[in-house]
Amino acid sequence: MTDTDLTDVVIAEKLADAARQAILPYFRRADLDAENKLAAGFDPVTAADRDAELAMRAILADLRPQDAIHGEEFANVPGRSGRTWVLDPIDGTRGFISGTPTWGVLIALSDQNGPFLGVIDQPYIGERFIGTPQGAHMVGPMGRRDLGTRRGAALEDAVLFTTFPELGSSDEEAAFRAVSRRVKLTRYGMDCYAYALLAAGLVDLVIEAGLKAVDIQAPIALIRAAGGVVTDWQGGPAHEGGRALAAANPQMHAAALEILSRA
Repeated sequence: MTDTDLTDVVIAEKLADAARQAILPYFRRADLDAENKLAAGFDPVTAADRDAELAMRAILADLRPQDAIHGEEFANVPGRSGRTWVLDPIDGTRGFISGTPTWGVLIALSDQNGPFLGVIDQPYIGERFIGTPQGAHMVGPMGRRDLGTRRGAALEDAVLFTTFPELGSSDEEAAFRAVSRRVKLTRYGMDCYAYALLAAGLVDLVIEAGLKAVDIQAPIALIRAAGGVVTDWQGGPAHEGGRALAAANPQMHAAALEILSRA
């Protein structure tokens, strides 16, 4: 088999494996330095972020030189295939430096229509969630299983996640609170792992704002492959970032979208 015979999923798993190997030696190290990328606020980056993205970029340069690369930590690489690998080496660096296992490696492959392959990988607990046009599955300590989002729940019975209670602007926070008041349970702080739980049928809604393309493209592909819906807060495409509404099914999405758009 030549390099050109390798499937997109095999390449994506090679990227995830390389990121795992680069990241894990840094996790829960008390001497790990975190630089702040913001003049106002706190957006940390560590050597683990940079080393993991460089490891993934090296694989793509070797195996997919015709594809573009859009990453979190380094400059974009143009391509000639019309396809782009979208890489977030550690989504949830705040959680990473705090020692929580809710961060993950995000890998997506997109074309002119948006992301069609997505991987959420949690190296420390050894879980990998993969979404393709053929479906979604996960592999972890308990083996492999197919994924499917939850069906049939009413909004009043829903489980809702977001990363930060302070969602964004005061208007965005008010809109989120309007949905939160209607659901059964609201939880915080899961970063990309919340999207993986939605694809696994354990969560009904994830609502966020202020996202980058690297934050959302892998979750979009994974959740859609598992049967869910991801849009912005107006029902349009979310793959460029900004505000995102991920729902387990079209009915749940419509109910939450109506509240968000009105608020």
